[in-house]
Amino acid sequence: MLEHRRYIQTPDGYFMVLRQGDDVFARLEALMKEEAVPAAGFVGFGFLRQATFGFFDFDNKAYRPKTIENLELANMTGTLAWKDGEPAIHAHGVAADSTFQTFGGHLLALEVGRGSLEIHVSVFPTRLERALDPSIGANVLQL
Repeated sequence: MLEHRRYIQTPDGYFMVLRQGDDVFARLEALMKEEAVPAAGFVGFGFLRQATFGFFDFDNKAYRPKTIENLELANMTGTLAWKDGEPAIHAHGVAADSTFQTFGGHLLALEVGRGSLEIHVSVFPTRLERALDPSIGANVLQL
């Protein structure tokens, strides 16, 4: 469990304010476990020390990662579900560097930079699971 709570409850879920050094996915996973979130959608924006994007290579059934530092996250969107009893996060985003060059795609890891990162989590009433789709080699949300 992470030491400092970084969220409040809202009528439809939770609002998070993450701070410098926070691991975004670890904080989302902790929220899911602490609050027994069945599933959710989320959106966010803020400052990043680093982001690891991944482009899925369907032939090799693996992500090709690229880590970029010192970014401003213009938008992040995703879903929270479960896989094998553990939180499963699926997120995509767009972020810009100091030259306004943008990077986007699947997010594999995020660390908050100087400033903060805000996330609105909208909870779904039904528990959702991810399962491996063998035909593509990737986890797919099950309804």
